[in-house]
Amino acid sequence: MTLPKDPVMCLSVVNMALRDSADSIEELCAGWDIEWQELVSRLAAAGFEYDEERRQFR
Repeated sequence: MTLPKDPVMCLSVVNMALRDSADSIEELCAGWDIEWQELVSRLAAAGFEYDEERRQFR
């Protein structure tokens, strides 16, 4: 999957997918064929942090 370049749009797409179709960030990224560490780093660079308990970036 090609994620949006805009960090806020990317955040929205990722959080929606985590909520609706994946049980973990690892499962989501495996389905999208991307490295979860890369996704976490990309969103962290925009000021968002992954909350594992809530399964969402904030």
